Amino acid sequence: MAKDGEKSEWKEFLWNPRTREFLGRTASSWGLIILFYIIFYLFLGGLFALTMYIMLQTLDDHKPTWQDRLSTPGLVIRPRQDETFEIVYTIQNTESWDMYAQALDKFLSPYNDTIQAQKNHACTPDQYFLQEDSGDVKNNPKRSCQFNRTILRECSGLNDRYYGYQDGKPCIIIKLNRVIGLMPGKDGQAPSVTCGAKKYRVGKDEWRDDSDKIGEMIYFPSNGTFDLMYYPYYGKKAQVNYSQPLVAVKFLNITVNQDVNIECKIHSNNIPTGSERDKFAGRVSFKLRINSQN
Repeated sequence: MAKDGEKSEWKEFLWNPRTREFLGRTASSWGLIILFYIIFYLFLGGLFALTMYIMLQTLDDHKPTWQDRLSTPGLVIRPRQDETFEIVYTIQNTESWDMYAQALDKFLSPYNDTIQAQKNHACTPDQYFLQEDSGDVKNNPKRSCQFNRTILRECSGLNDRYYGYQDGKPCIIIKLNRVIGLMPGKDGQAPSVTCGAKKYRVGKDEWRDDSDKIGEMIYFPSNGTFDLMYYPYYGKKAQVNYSQPLVAVKFLNITVNQDVNIECKIHSNNIPTGSERDKFAGRVSFKLRINSQN
């Protein structure tokens, strides 16, 4: 009997024919509750849409409103096959260095003189290429300066398709990371890159470098400079055809069959020198090992 009573109570709770209540509420009560939640969620959705609309009005399609700009941009090298920053090959083994030559070919193909002449502007060297907006009138898209592959001369791959790797005199390409609005150098002094032996720890308080192994180097363009005309950078959308300036370094007589630890740094009179806490600020380190069977 008790079970039949409980069953009857549940049925009456689900639907009470005397009071015409469903789950304890009349139709008008349910209607008021549903109406309240519809209005409540419409209000929340409208408030969210209004907030997003106001926020989007503060954004610029071509330039970030806020950017955590590094005071010292990093450097990147090419070729680079993985994240180890190691270039290791054997002169007599073509397969060991051909991938580096192919990687440089692919990387430098957009810098061909014919492509640059079609897409970019012949700028005046040694001065910033400023293209400011006129108030609310946006000067977009902005023009970009030509960086012709021939500037890299012996490291352009045009006269030597193997970039010196077959002779044990490899070329390494260096570029400075893009930072919107960055104007490196001041008073007409362009930033430059230099490479040298990197110090590394060999004991608790003992450091060593490979300055006796690195040999002679030459830079292209001369003095390893990034011309001022490639700055400032206005962003990927504003400068669709922007070509990053490059510096090539060619190692002429590096010691073979030994690891050589190398570090390249940016030098500019208005870019702070990187600290030990940020090992990639304004510099890049890599290992170069050229093996020879002779």
